[in-house]
Amino acid sequence: MNDVTLKVDGLKKAYNIGKPGEVQVLHGVSLQIGKGEVVALVAPSGAGKSTLLHIAGLLDSPDDGTVAIGGEDMTKLGDRKRTAVRRNDVGFIYQFHHLLPEFSALENIVLPQLANGITQSVAEAHALDLLTRVGVDTRADHRPAALSGGEQQRVAFCRALANKPKLLLADEPTGNLDPGTSDQVFVALMELVRSSGLSALIATHNLELAARMDRIVKLEAGLIA
Repeated sequence: MNDVTLKVDGLKKAYNIGKPGEVQVLHGVSLQIGKGEVVALVAPSGAGKSTLLHIAGLLDSPDDGTVAIGGEDMTKLGDRKRTAVRRNDVGFIYQFHHLLPEFSALENIVLPQLANGITQSVAEAHALDLLTRVGVDTRADHRPAALSGGEQQRVAFCRALANKPKLLLADEPTGNLDPGTSDQVFVALMELVRSSGLSALIATHNLELAARMDRIVKLEAGLIA
């Protein structure tokens, strides 16, 4: 059994290669996350954390280096297989919730499951269970515009976990919230992650929140410090 959920090795990434303004973002990043491990990714703006998360989640490809999820090398996979891995094995959370405004909180969590072949009744039961675990079940029939910022982000957490991924990638998931709400939402996220047993890489500027995770990784000038 492979006890490493995510392993990236020697990742390099540049933009505008061979043109004026070429920018080397990642200079050879190597990192691994064990099963059930929650790792904080701390980096100043422009250090490449979003690029690293996008490559780790197969939204982008490195110029060099490899990405393995669950012990399987993802680097050479075709688009269809990469899409399947993203849908089944990886959950994404961003600083802004990106919920679909025309659907309720419950429906936003049901839809990814339906796309994965889950029946409506099973998807709704799972969605309600997730909302209950983050304390937003009483708001299940509300659309995003009727929810507070903290409630919207909790629903986004649930949506990211809807298809029971192996790996959660979060880019400043509480960065849009005031300090008090940020702490409450972070507690909800950690409880959801721990109870699901998945691995997580969470980018944050908040060193206090980072200290409450299993390990802190610092990214500076395109390298793990």
